[in-house]
Amino acid sequence: MSDVIKADEIAFRYSEEAPFAVDGVSLAVERGEFLVILGANGCGKSTLAKHFNAILLPTRGTVWVEAMQTSEEAHLYDIRQKVGMVFQNPDNQIVATVVEEDVAFALENLGVPPDEMRKRIDEAMEATDIYKYRERQPHKLSGGQKQRVAVAGVLAMNPDVLVLDEATAMLDPRGRGKIMRTVRRLNQERGITVVHITHYMEEAAMADRVVVMEEGRIAFTGSPKEVFSRAEELRRLHLDIPQTAELCEALTALGFTMPKGVITDEECAQLLFERLTQKQGGGR
Repeated sequence: MSDVIKADEIAFRYSEEAPFAVDGVSLAVERGEFLVILGANGCGKSTLAKHFNAILLPTRGTVWVEAMQTSEEAHLYDIRQKVGMVFQNPDNQIVATVVEEDVAFALENLGVPPDEMRKRIDEAMEATDIYKYRERQPHKLSGGQKQRVAVAGVLAMNPDVLVLDEATAMLDPRGRGKIMRTVRRLNQERGITVVHITHYMEEAAMADRVVVMEEGRIAFTGSPKEVFSRAEELRRLHLDIPQTAELCEALTALGFTMPKGVITDEECAQLLFERLTQKQGGGR
């Protein structure tokens, strides 16, 4: 795979008196990857994400989106086309009084031809399962439905990369689940690269790769299994591990040894079945 985003030793602070919110980060995001960035509040993960489509420009270092350097103003339009962002509060992104008009908003500003616009709007609403709400008023939708409208508005622009900046933080478990299933499907079926900033470990378990940040730097990175095997380090950083991993830890402490890195319900259930079957078989 090729890198679609590359940050090279970037640093950023919000004022000359402030400490660096991001300090010397180098990170490459591969095309088609599902990348999750974790970290405690104030660790710099959202600041880093805002560099990926030039909302912020580095104080030091360089960010590339494909062959375009984000600090070059001439590339701004193309970068924003390639990298779309969805934020925590959907109300901050919804601007129209009808759902399909909101999805169309950016396309109208870009001057997309009507036939092409209609196609993109319908495809984006179908992909996010909001087509049935297309004539509804956004403020009458649930939080999860509003967030899917926000995702659809970004998808209609046909981005190569979708950045979710704690986009599930204000949702209930059902709403979070629907958003994550939609995003995972877009990643797997359409090949859209996803960068997801989250506090929810179960969402991080869905990723191809996890980056853990601490005080503006990358603390460590790896597959979800590798990262969540480092439970003590995560707890030191005030982060949790998936509930399945916590269950396996508790079982191991009780003498029912479970391997590290078990992060899905399905894997845990299969291992428990195998252990119990072996135990019963040994007792006969």
